[in-house]
Amino acid sequence: MPRDDYEVVIGLEVHCELSTKTKIFCSCPTTFGGDPNTHCCPICMAMPGTLPVLNEKVVEYAVKAGIATNCKISRNSKNDRKNYFYPDLPKAYQISQYDLPLCYEGYVNIENEAGEDKKIRILRIHIEEDAGKLNHDEYGRGSFVDLNRAGVPLIEIVSEPDLRSAEEAEIYMRKLKSILEYIEVSDCKMQEGSLRADVNVSIRKKGATELGTRTEMKNMNSFRSIVRAINYEVDRQVEVIENGGKITQETLRWDDVSGKTFPMRDKEDAQDYRYFPDPDLVAIKLSDEYIENIENSLPELPESRKKRYIADFNLTEKAANFVTGSKYYSNLFDEAVEVCKNPKSTGNMLMSDIARILNEKEQEPDSIPFSGKELGELILLIDKGTISSAIAKKVLEEMFTAEEKNPNKIIEIKGWVQISDEGAIKEVVNKILEANPQSVADYKAGKDKALGFLVGQAMKETKGKANPQLLNKLFIEELKK
Repeated sequence: MPRDDYEVVIGLEVHCELSTKTKIFCSCPTTFGGDPNTHCCPICMAMPGTLPVLNEKVVEYAVKAGIATNCKISRNSKNDRKNYFYPDLPKAYQISQYDLPLCYEGYVNIENEAGEDKKIRILRIHIEEDAGKLNHDEYGRGSFVDLNRAGVPLIEIVSEPDLRSAEEAEIYMRKLKSILEYIEVSDCKMQEGSLRADVNVSIRKKGATELGTRTEMKNMNSFRSIVRAINYEVDRQVEVIENGGKITQETLRWDDVSGKTFPMRDKEDAQDYRYFPDPDLVAIKLSDEYIENIENSLPELPESRKKRYIADFNLTEKAANFVTGSKYYSNLFDEAVEVCKNPKSTGNMLMSDIARILNEKEQEPDSIPFSGKELGELILLIDKGTISSAIAKKVLEEMFTAEEKNPNKIIEIKGWVQISDEGAIKEVVNKILEANPQSVADYKAGKDKALGFLVGQAMKETKGKANPQLLNKLFIEELKK
């Protein structure tokens, strides 16, 4: 029986490091990097006799995330101990939340790969502390524990099993990332582990209502890996069932090099963690006024910006979706449009050339090294006819790589100002026509493609600096003589 006869069921547990200055239960810095074990103290190292104190900013950021994802907010919550032992968890338990999370019963709306609107339900958002990190010696002599990350505050966003494909999972993750960036509770740098997901996957025969046995893939920190891992795991589970086997509930490790999953351990259930309220921490009680103040402080969210861009700037649904998909794109767009007053060209440049360059460099929008004002000035240069679209692409490449970011100075340094002098362009036109008699004959015989070839030759001759509209006009005038 082929894969098409099975329904894929996916739930995500997304872990997001909060961008507070200090850790969740102590005053150690949360800065990424640093020499091993330099951002820790007796509290996050779990020395005997130390007591945790909850960072209020963590609660605020979690509530922000809950409101932005349409969650209900608990007026009464608490911290619990989740008991398990790992070498990088010095207490042998993690302070988390169990039955009374801060946020619950929310949802995020996505547009799936089929273009359909779909609501992905959120079961809960709770706060917890991160564990440390094991650095494995490359020669196999052992592992070293770095506790800089121990105690860094996290929110865990747990979805219901509403996702039905790897593509939907990626769209949902990107939407969550966008929301968290907009409300500025996290930098969401996946390459630094600030945003990662545990992916739960099961399959069942189409039409069945009972969920299949799930496996969990831990700590996935790239969209590409999440998609690849889900597709591999679905194929593996189908093969196991088709061969008469049974799926084991287990935790898996995804290996990006081999493109396969490998078992790590049996998958735990809640009872295995022996949760109980942390006796060292008081209950978390939130007033209506506190929650209302946080709600009123939220910035404009992606959905609202998308509607505004479509209504005010006449952007297409596709362009508005793309631009608002990242806070960095959206802010860059707003700043650029303020300068150039050309939202359509700004959106197109973000979707095409800027997205292409970032993709080639394997970078995220937050790494764009120039301002929206500078992008707006580049688009103004095109609109004024100072440079051609072809030259604009070269200027943009320079803005990404060179120290100079001002497009006016770049075209001055490079000598890329567009040739708009009719007499100079006419000389080039006549030269190209004289050198290509066959193309002239082809055009006069009704082959319109010949004009494109002649224009291309002229652009090559002028190193892309000729005004393309004037070039076309003069070629047509000469060819009709």
